[in-house]
Amino acid sequence: MALSFRICSSSPLICRATLSNGDNSRNYHTTDAAFIRRAADLSEMSAGLTSPHPNFGCVIATSSGKVAGEGYLYAQGTKPAEALAVEAAGEFSRGATAYLNMEPGDCHGDHTAVSALVQAGIERVVVGIRHPLQHLRGSAIRELRSHGIEVNVLGEDFESKVLEDARKSCLLVNAPLIHRACSRVPFSVLKYAMTLDGKIAASSGHAAWISSKLSRTRVFELRGGSDAVIVGGNTVRQDDPRLTARHGQGHTPTRIVMTQSLDLPEKANLWDVSEVSTIVVTQRGARKSFQKLLASKGVEVVEFDMLNPREVMEYFHLRGYLSILWECGGTLAASAISSSVIHKVVAFVAPKIIGGSKAPSPVGDLGMVEMTQALNLIDVCYEQVGPDMLVSGFLQPIPDLLPVIPSEDATVEIDPSVDPFEPSIIFFYKTWDLYGSFSNFSPHPIRMPYGKENDDYMTWSSVEHYYQANKFVGVENPKAYDCVEKIRTARSPEEAALIGRSTLRQKPELVRNDWEDVKIEVMYKALKCKFSTYPHLKSMLLSTIGTVLVEASPHDLFWGGGREGEGLNYLGRLLMQLRSEYLGESSVSAEKTSSA
Repeated sequence: MALSFRICSSSPLICRATLSNGDNSRNYHTTDAAFIRRAADLSEMSAGLTSPHPNFGCVIATSSGKVAGEGYLYAQGTKPAEALAVEAAGEFSRGATAYLNMEPGDCHGDHTAVSALVQAGIERVVVGIRHPLQHLRGSAIRELRSHGIEVNVLGEDFESKVLEDARKSCLLVNAPLIHRACSRVPFSVLKYAMTLDGKIAASSGHAAWISSKLSRTRVFELRGGSDAVIVGGNTVRQDDPRLTARHGQGHTPTRIVMTQSLDLPEKANLWDVSEVSTIVVTQRGARKSFQKLLASKGVEVVEFDMLNPREVMEYFHLRGYLSILWECGGTLAASAISSSVIHKVVAFVAPKIIGGSKAPSPVGDLGMVEMTQALNLIDVCYEQVGPDMLVSGFLQPIPDLLPVIPSEDATVEIDPSVDPFEPSIIFFYKTWDLYGSFSNFSPHPIRMPYGKENDDYMTWSSVEHYYQANKFVGVENPKAYDCVEKIRTARSPEEAALIGRSTLRQKPELVRNDWEDVKIEVMYKALKCKFSTYPHLKSMLLSTIGTVLVEASPHDLFWGGGREGEGLNYLGRLLMQLRSEYLGESSVSAEKTSSA
């Protein structure tokens, strides 16, 4: 996910580079900065589609300063930005410079991005920021340098104000991932529109429309770049919103409703989950009958012992969400700010005055009684959008890229309850994990048969592509054939999963009758093909001997381990089964060798 940011002023830095000519130094830095900013801009073109993974952009420039090729990562499982840029540049890649907004972050053992640059003959690489995830940080840079390629990292090899501004653009475009690497909550943006006198609605509650059509289009873009949009119960009751991104970039975020009492209408636009899901979070035990009604409509209900923004955000952090857009009323906004889960504020100020002593304001009571207690925004930006003024800024700075992670010994000292003699557990979920390539969403194509007769082999972009397509194999219906083809050609595993899951839910008649009986076998065959195709993955799996493997998805109670270990963890089980099968083959092979 990426949000649209405008780079504002930053403190000047002393240039550490030592070149013989001062003008050449400035020109050199200006050129590097311009191409790095272009790489950051490119990476934003996949806003909302790469999440929960980084946004990558790559620009290849010749020695004369001309752009030879560009590319950006569309989504996990698709071709890396570096490979796309090299393909576009062709022979002009040889001797050229590649500009990357972020250090490549290939999956464990997969070096596609780095190999593309090496094989193309790239002579120099300029990196905006190192990878924020600890287990990937620095590895691609070291590998590039080992091949004799000059690698410069902004802020490390040389500094100047123009380069610092370019580096900041790289930080901002991946702010959600950086926050994930350093904290336990998603990156959250509070958005609201208010009149010039600070009201978000009239005294009657009427709020359509405060801002202009141009401003509302910008809001759709913000939604399209977010993983989820969150509102409170009062917003649902008064506005009956849809929370779509219909004028955005094609991605529609999950809708989240936060309500303690669950006092919500039986009919609401958010209960239509035919195109996008809705999650209602509430206090444990609230209106059980209404929870059943929501469940019957396909709305997910999650209960909390203590419903507060911090607990809710920590939960969605575990579910893999990187970015949340808050479009709530003043009461919930104040609670979220007080809980320190809001990182950025985006306010549309309309040149209107509505008045009203009881008219609501965008932020409720924060308990502050003196102006000296007011919260100050940093990196504030101002932009005119039609007749409105857009004011944005950060409540919290983007955190340090090097979080302090205690060692195992230090962990035992911090928490004596940690028993080093307990069986070791390895959790994996997405590619930000050290063992993320165990996921069925990992970008490892497999060649597997299509159809029940197992006669026609096809290449599938991931295990997830193959698994989802098999839901509809053998069904004598043209729509089932179309669905399989859409899944096979989906540009990412996330898109393949969305097509398969929504079709299963909306058109169950297209699903094969034996699916529930064969789906575990289908997954196992696909996993075995993947680990047999890629030796480094097989070695990685065998390196986990003696550990319990747990797919750490908190919301998938079949394939994952669940939020509190209540899931069936079938993906972890299958991997352990496959590990045992490989170990058995190794022992048999060893016995034959010794007997010979």
